[in-house]
Amino acid sequence: MLYTIIAIVVLVILFLSAALRVLNEYERGVIFRLGRVIAAKGPGLIILIPIIDKMIRVSMRIVAMDVDPQDVITRDNVSVKVNAVIYFRVMDPTSAIVEVENYTYAMSQLAQTTLRSVCGGAELDELLAEREQINNQLQEILDAQTDPWGIKVSAVELKHIDLPDDMQRAMARQAEAERERRAKIINAEGEFQAANQLANAAEIIQKHPTALQLRYLQTMREMAAENNSTTIFPFPMDLFGPLIRHFGSTETDPKTE
Repeated sequence: MLYTIIAIVVLVILFLSAALRVLNEYERGVIFRLGRVIAAKGPGLIILIPIIDKMIRVSMRIVAMDVDPQDVITRDNVSVKVNAVIYFRVMDPTSAIVEVENYTYAMSQLAQTTLRSVCGGAELDELLAEREQINNQLQEILDAQTDPWGIKVSAVELKHIDLPDDMQRAMARQAEAERERRAKIINAEGEFQAANQLANAAEIIQKHPTALQLRYLQTMREMAAENNSTTIFPFPMDLFGPLIRHFGSTETDPKTE
């Protein structure tokens, strides 16, 4: 009698261990009964029929997947290496198990081919300057292709673009030449503005000759502040005006000859 009770207890324990499953909050269980899909259950306690039922756990959390570096030839014939990271999650556990054999491996391979295709159709300047547009394009393509699998691609980000050494040197020379061009343009604009200001100042002084004397006095003040031993006194040219006109008239008058 004792052995019978022990056997029954052992059978009950084995039955419960085979029939009871506990799923976490982020897990779902796809139940197969005699090979046919019943439903996706969870989270919590799940009761299965031993031998008849089979359950496959599926995580519903967001997965961050690294895409291996891919050798890409851009549209302008530049060879680069590009890698990325993909963020996706399973939205329909049944489709993720039934529609594709291994959705993680399938997502990895699809991401690699899509990355090569999209980056190969863009120029190098677009890859470097318009990453956001490339990321959105990759996300749209992957999301559309994985939608039948019950997977939602939330984001795709290009991580690193590895350029050849000669291309890096060429880009450095280009950037340096661009900076020199901007510096020359800024210098020329400064000279142009200075010339305009000097022309305006000359017009003002021509209209108001006294302004030139005030400028002389200001210059003398600045020189005196520097403890300079040389002092320059401005001499008004108006005093020489009658003399210049007198001698000029005598030289041109034929009677003086």
